[in-house]
Amino acid sequence: MLTIAVCVGSSCHLRGSYEVISRFQALIRRWELQELVELKGVFCMNHCTGEVSVRIDDGPVIAVSVDGVEEVFRQEILPRLGVS
Repeated sequence: MLTIAVCVGSSCHLRGSYEVISRFQALIRRWELQELVELKGVFCMNHCTGEVSVRIDDGPVIAVSVDGVEEVFRQEILPRLGVS
């Protein structure tokens, strides 16, 4: 199972972490990947200067804007699941 962790700490919350989570949820449902993807909120990842902090599995923390969620999903999530 692939895990997407989205920071919900103070700084990321102010940058839209709950909207990022909502958009990831919608994409997971649209692609019917509920059985393959775990989406969870986590507290501070110590990357508080960019956009919302997101970690996919044990990968590096990436900064994701609300408007960039779909691009990250298509470029990072779908290929890891073997979905094209």
